[in-house]
Amino acid sequence: MFRGHYWFIIRPDAISALHNETLRKVLNWYYSVFIDDHPAKFHIAKAVPLPNDIKLAEDLETLWSIHTKLTTYFNELWNEVKKSGVKFSEFKKQYGEAKTSLLDLDIEIAFRLLKRCRLCEWKCNVDRTSSSGGVCKLGISSYVHSWFLHTGEEAPLVPSGTIFYGSCNFRCVFCQNWDISQEDPYKGIEVNPRNLSLIQRELRVNGARNINHVGGEPTPNLYNILASLKHLNVNVPQLWNSNFYMSEEAMNLLSHVIDIWLPDFKYGNNECALRLSKIPRYVEIVTRNIRKAIEWGDMIIRHLVLPSHIECCSKPVLKWIADNIQKYRVVVNIMDQYRPEYKAYEYKDISRRPSTQELEEVYGYADQLGVLWRDVS
Repeated sequence: MFRGHYWFIIRPDAISALHNETLRKVLNWYYSVFIDDHPAKFHIAKAVPLPNDIKLAEDLETLWSIHTKLTTYFNELWNEVKKSGVKFSEFKKQYGEAKTSLLDLDIEIAFRLLKRCRLCEWKCNVDRTSSSGGVCKLGISSYVHSWFLHTGEEAPLVPSGTIFYGSCNFRCVFCQNWDISQEDPYKGIEVNPRNLSLIQRELRVNGARNINHVGGEPTPNLYNILASLKHLNVNVPQLWNSNFYMSEEAMNLLSHVIDIWLPDFKYGNNECALRLSKIPRYVEIVTRNIRKAIEWGDMIIRHLVLPSHIECCSKPVLKWIADNIQKYRVVVNIMDQYRPEYKAYEYKDISRRPSTQELEEVYGYADQLGVLWRDVS
C-alpha cells in the first residue's frame, strides 16, 4: 500500500523544516542520516564483529555479557562516525559488514526473549516461538496492516515511511487504531524479516525520510524488526514510534538500531493510565525508557492533550520533561487532534474534544517552562 508521492504540495512545512536551524541542531543525527551524510545506526551495528571465540549458541547470560562489551565498541565507532563526518558510502567501504556482528547478537537475544517473552514490561513469560498468547496476542509472526509515505507526521519526518503493525500491549479506550491494535491484530499481511526489509527498501527508494515503526505498537514485533535490518542494504533512519512500555532488555537491543525516538508520553500519573489504558506503573516505566533513549539518539516526544486532563496529565508531563531532559533540547509535539474514538464515549471526562481554552492553557504552560514545542507539527 503506497501513497503520498505529492507530499510537498500538502506539507510545504516539511520542506522548510529542512532549513530550520533549531530543528537541524536538535535532531542533528537524524538529519545527517536521512540525507546520507552518516550511516544509520543499524549499519554501524553490522560493522561491529562478534569475537571469534564466541558463538551465538552460548547461554543467554553469556550473550548479554558479550552484548555489554560490544556496546562499548559500538559507542566508540558511533562517536568516531559523528566526529569524523564519514558519509554512508565511505563507511561501507571502510568497515563493511562483519561475518557475525552485533546486530546478529541483538537478533539472537531477541529470539531468546521470545521464548519467555520479556519484550515489554508486562513480561508475560509466554513462549511466543511455539504459540500466541500474552497481552499482545502474538506468536513469532508479525502482521503488517499498511505501509505508505505518511504525510501527517511531524514536519521533520515527512514523508515518513510508515509501517503499521498489528497488536498492542495497551488497551486504550480512546485508541484511533483500535481495529488493528485490539480487535483483530491478525488481519494484516503476515511478514517475515526478508519481506519486512523489502517493504522498508521500497519506502526509502520512493522518498521516505525514515522508516516509522508504529501500530498498534512495534514492541511485540521487535524480533522481526531487528532481523529485517540484517537484509536491509539501503541507508535510512529507523524511527521508533511507540508507547514506550518496553522492557529494559528491549531497550538495550533497540539502542543499537534506532536513530530517532518518537515516544508517546500520554499520562502524568499512574491512575489515569490504569483507568484509560489498563496499564500499571506507567510513569515509572515510560520515564525510565525516555531517560535511556535520549542518550541513544534524537527524540520528538508526543503528548496528546486529553480533555479534562490538563492538571493531572498535560502539566505533569511537560514539567517532567522540563525538569529531567530539557537540557538535551528535546522536541515536544503538543498534539491537539484528540477526538473520542472506540470506547471513549463511555468515559465522561474524555467524551469530547479538548476545548480551545484547555489547549491554550497547555501551550502557555509549555512556554512558561521553556519547552521546545513549536514548528514541529
